[in-house]
Amino acid sequence: MTTSAGTTATGAQVSSWRNAVVVAYGASGLAFASWVSRLPAIRDALDLTPGNVGVILLCMTLGSFASVSASGLIVLRLGSKRTIRTGSIMVGAGLLTAGFGTTVLASPVATAVGLAIIGLGTGSWNTASNVEGAAVERAVGRHIMPRLHGAFSLGTVAGAGLGAVAAAVSLPVFWHLAAAGAVVAVSVATAASWFRADITPVAGERSYSPDTFGDPTTGPIPVITAEDTADAPLDNKRKIAQAWRDRRTLLLGVLVLGLALAEGAAGDWVALALADGHGQSDAAGAAGYGLFVTFMTIGRFAGTVLLDKFGRVPVMRWCAAMAVLGLGVFVFAPVPWLAYGGLALWGLGASLGFPVGMSAAADDPAKAAARVSVVSTIGYAAFLCGPPLLGLLAEHVGILHSLLAVMVMLGVSFVLSPVARKAD
Repeated sequence: MTTSAGTTATGAQVSSWRNAVVVAYGASGLAFASWVSRLPAIRDALDLTPGNVGVILLCMTLGSFASVSASGLIVLRLGSKRTIRTGSIMVGAGLLTAGFGTTVLASPVATAVGLAIIGLGTGSWNTASNVEGAAVERAVGRHIMPRLHGAFSLGTVAGAGLGAVAAAVSLPVFWHLAAAGAVVAVSVATAASWFRADITPVAGERSYSPDTFGDPTTGPIPVITAEDTADAPLDNKRKIAQAWRDRRTLLLGVLVLGLALAEGAAGDWVALALADGHGQSDAAGAAGYGLFVTFMTIGRFAGTVLLDKFGRVPVMRWCAAMAVLGLGVFVFAPVPWLAYGGLALWGLGASLGFPVGMSAAADDPAKAAARVSVVSTIGYAAFLCGPPLLGLLAEHVGILHSLLAVMVMLGVSFVLSPVARKAD
């Protein structure tokens, strides 16, 4: 990753940096929820079966997985700022294309192309955001990664809410997604001006530990960044290869995988499962997804307190167990209101998998960029590949019962919880 030596961050710069990263996370959530909340409308406009929906989602998955697989090299080569900027612009263009394909062309192929572009932009953008977030977390001197991911969740709450309103008033998918894409691209491109992970070098001990969203009051703050490493002479490919051979990093990836699958399955299938499995309207389905992300947001903002008090391992165990319970209630609920209660538990349980996994992967700042990219790749494999495969399974057992497959990986995450313990 390109760096510039000799630059330290003042308190005001760290505050602006942190807030800019919050915007990047929030915009990512807004982009995701915007198209997910309109899946019922997209399905109806294109007359798709659950299997067809799965195939279209697979196009986004392939784009995302290709992007996230190469994200370590991309971030090390371009820097997190340029990667995030480029990714957000691609996502904005993808939203515009998907909306045009749905409303104007009524073409599943055009819609799939739009989702593939969204995937290509999202994968490397999210990995770069985690690298940038880990650098901010070390600058602040306390766990803030759950709250950064909470900003993503706030973005999904806003996106789901706007999606529910758009569905209720029958706003064409094109106009909805075009507006969302413009907001995402402009806000992130602007916020990236305050990113500092690419220009702030490794320094000594931290001198700053404020409240997460309070204003810094101290002077210059030494910052340890992901890209300034002790093994700088190594080329970027070798750094990534070393991370893929690290046992703890791989196990962290599998731990994140189960909880990411629970989050991704909800994102892609909750609205349809409520509509088809529990007899709810499209607007009620979008609102149900909004409920899920609302409780996931609550879990992420509460996560900092829980992690400080109990540590990563017990919190990860509680999350996996709660996700299993909520998922079971959602699937087997005899009445719709109970299904919504299951969504709340499911959202709380899925809330901390990604942020804790990213923080754990970045425990060693000298190897954070490479290890975060590896854990991201494994986690996104489930987040992205799982939901389309659930669509194919739903062809045989129905949408609701296909979600039971997620419980298997949640059990694996429960067992692997100890790997999240702070590295020495």
